[in-house]
Amino acid sequence: MSATLITALAVLAGAPTDDTTALPEIVVTATRVDGLVAETPGARVITEERIQQRGAVFAADILADLPGLSVVRTGAFGGVAQVRMRGAGVGKTLVLIDGVPVNDPADVSGAYDFAGLDLGGVERIEVLSGPQSSLWGSDAIGGVIAFTTRETEGIEALAEAGSFDTVRGRIGVGVAKEAYAVSGWVSRFDTDGISAADEADGNTEDDGFTNTSAGLRGRVELSPRAGLDAAVRWSESDADIDGFPAPSFALADTEDSQSSEQWSGYGRLRLSALGLDHQLSWSASEIDREIRSDFPSVFSGERRVWRWQADGQAGPAAFAFGAEREDSEASLSSGLSDELGTTSVFATARGDLTPRLNLSGALRFDDTDDFGSETTGRVSAAYDLGRGLILSGAYGTGFKAPSISQAVCDFCFSAEPFPVLRPERADGVEIALGWQAADGRASMRATLYRLEVEDQITYVTDLTTFDSVYVNIDQTRTDGIELEGQTILGRGFDLTLAYAWTDAVDESDGSRLLRVPEHSGSATLGWTADRLSAALTVRAESDQDDAGGVRDGFVTANLNGGWRVTDKVELTARIENLADEHYQQVLGYGEPGRSAYVGVRLRY
Repeated sequence: MSATLITALAVLAGAPTDDTTALPEIVVTATRVDGLVAETPGARVITEERIQQRGAVFAADILADLPGLSVVRTGAFGGVAQVRMRGAGVGKTLVLIDGVPVNDPADVSGAYDFAGLDLGGVERIEVLSGPQSSLWGSDAIGGVIAFTTRETEGIEALAEAGSFDTVRGRIGVGVAKEAYAVSGWVSRFDTDGISAADEADGNTEDDGFTNTSAGLRGRVELSPRAGLDAAVRWSESDADIDGFPAPSFALADTEDSQSSEQWSGYGRLRLSALGLDHQLSWSASEIDREIRSDFPSVFSGERRVWRWQADGQAGPAAFAFGAEREDSEASLSSGLSDELGTTSVFATARGDLTPRLNLSGALRFDDTDDFGSETTGRVSAAYDLGRGLILSGAYGTGFKAPSISQAVCDFCFSAEPFPVLRPERADGVEIALGWQAADGRASMRATLYRLEVEDQITYVTDLTTFDSVYVNIDQTRTDGIELEGQTILGRGFDLTLAYAWTDAVDESDGSRLLRVPEHSGSATLGWTADRLSAALTVRAESDQDDAGGVRDGFVTANLNGGWRVTDKVELTARIENLADEHYQQVLGYGEPGRSAYVGVRLRY
């Protein structure tokens, strides 16, 4: 029905029948040396245009569209939202915002919570699947998700309201010139929400969520060979959550709530000297979290990174090398705290060995203050087979140092000395076959991969002595297939498809890993005319094993549209869960039924 509606709008609006537009050539930058996505196994880029077409508000709204990514969200509005990549645990994905690592040092596994990450002003999201420690060090076993924000020129504003008494707004103002740029923005999201615990289980109390975010950024070119830039981002969230009250200790309505305040930022000097482009940067992130319940808890963590990187060109090859120093510290609810540090050097290069063969490689040495040293590497190649076909492959290794919670053995109980933990290690291999039509109007890629993680850290309890500690015990393996494609259909239509088969198992007993669906996929049918646009997104997941049972599979759909009244004013509308499907992303936690929102976007 929705696809028919989009088609009807296209006819009424007179969408062009002779559409000669080609798909853009996408470049990935999170590899430190720029490369084409088509030649980079495991790389994907979500553009700002795609974010707006999708109608995504927060990062968790769009990441699950990508093959191999599963979003673990405990509550639709403000519930903790973490990402698994290719079956790896939630703490094995490194998250960067403008190059700043923002993973939470006080989280048990060091994971990042995407629940409050507003996508306003985000220019692109780059996703690198598979071990990327040779580029970015610890935490990148499953991959890297890098968000890049943009400079603002003029005034931008949006306002939206809809179901569950939801209102949101954003305003940004800035000046962007060749010699300098300065901009600032603030956004607000407020909703009464729904019950975090599934309403189908008799939970009727609405759990609200508010988020306020703000940011500043600036740039100045000191000379043709030198420049400075800096940015800071702040966010504060408050969410009502549900808990596990006595006597049943099952998920149900409670008065529990959680709040967080976090900020991240960087300052960077850019300088051309000795035939190289140098970047010297300092970045930082901090987070404070509080959970208010019958068992209240408070956490805080901070991270500081010094980085020097030099970029250059040698014939057909581009290269980068540099050094980093990272320090993190965290205070945990139990009263324990600790500091961890790592000193690193790295190098990476990419180039065309022949007109058809592109090679890239990366090598990194990390020396941790407490857990020894680790050398990781990655090599990849892409070969042009002709007729639009590109065969590519990669092999990489990764490691993850124990989190601070694991290092201090938070909430451990044992008569024996606590085990000495080792870093987790990973090996990943993948091969991909991509194709692009001669006219540039269609592309697709199929990827086959294996990811193995050894010495995975887990919390275990001896049922005889009740000793409870963290140990290196688990070994996991994920085999997978990822299919993706995009095509321009004509008459203003475009279609994006993604599918993933993920076989993620615990090799110690052969059981499937929790919260990783075996089958998942998405499809987005977009349409754009002179002033009207619309997009229908359908997303599906199969059954998945979860703590306490099996979460049923689901299919859900969202419809998003816009009407540019003038070049400066656009009216927007979106419908979430179009078919009013009852579903859960995590067992026991409900998702909203059909909901609608209307808004206006201004650009001056």
